[in-house]
Amino acid sequence: MDQPQIERLLRLMMMLTANKYTIEQLSNKLEMSPRTIYRYIDTFRNAGFLIKKNSDGRFRLDRESKYFKEISELVHFTEEEAYILKNAIESIDENNILKQNLKSKLYSVYNYKIIADCVVKGSNAKNVNSLVDAIELRQQVILKDYTSANSKTTTDRLVEPIGFTTNYIQLWAYEISSGETKTFKVSRIGGVEILEKEWEYESQHKKGYIDIFRMHGFNKFNVKLKLGVKAASLLKEEFPLAEKHLVEHTDNNNSRYYILDLDVCSYEGVGRFVLGLLDDIEVIGSEEFKIFLKQRILKAKF
Repeated sequence: MDQPQIERLLRLMMMLTANKYTIEQLSNKLEMSPRTIYRYIDTFRNAGFLIKKNSDGRFRLDRESKYFKEISELVHFTEEEAYILKNAIESIDENNILKQNLKSKLYSVYNYKIIADCVVKGSNAKNVNSLVDAIELRQQVILKDYTSANSKTTTDRLVEPIGFTTNYIQLWAYEISSGETKTFKVSRIGGVEILEKEWEYESQHKKGYIDIFRMHGFNKFNVKLKLGVKAASLLKEEFPLAEKHLVEHTDNNNSRYYILDLDVCSYEGVGRFVLGLLDDIEVIGSEEFKIFLKQRILKAKF
């Protein structure tokens, strides 16, 4: 048996301990044919495991199976383990890409609803857990009583949930009525209703982007800045990922300066930084960013 096959068997066993997947859902999740899933289930049964089918068509590894407790503890975290792990990951600097990679890998393999409960508190936890289920099962949901910050209205939104931003603050989701992938703030979701309908518009889902200023979005805009030593130092302190985009130069007076040339998903984050250090930063581009800054200065109250 080759390594990929062993990995697929282990992932299937892990999912069978969750007691919530049909053959079709297992097939989609593991990217295997239903026939292969049935064959693997027969392999488990021949090895002495009890695989049962619920009345709703969901398969599960029965708790009476030999080694069930050991397997369940191996593939799932206890609340205490999740809490310790969550704290360890959160201790990593927010700008360290390894932090997001660790979260993504752990949450794609393990039962991250327990970890979500440690990160999300209060009324949001129930909604996040429902959205986690919908994402795993690739099902449409209704975001009940969602309050829009822009229109100041409260409406139900029919969406296909895709994922979360850092610490479940916002939800990436494809909104069917508008035909766009958007972010929805989790704290503004009144409730979540999971529909029986599976995703229909996956080809139109867009992956969100997080820039070095920790802003979320789907589009990218180029910004080019000339920074003095003070501004460059503060930038590296506040946003460590910016360092790899900084290029040091020396002018005719042998004074150091830095050029920052990168893409951002919003002018908001970089704009706040620039406006706080106008005496040590020159905006080289783009023209749109210059207009954005001028408008912010005009709106400022002194």
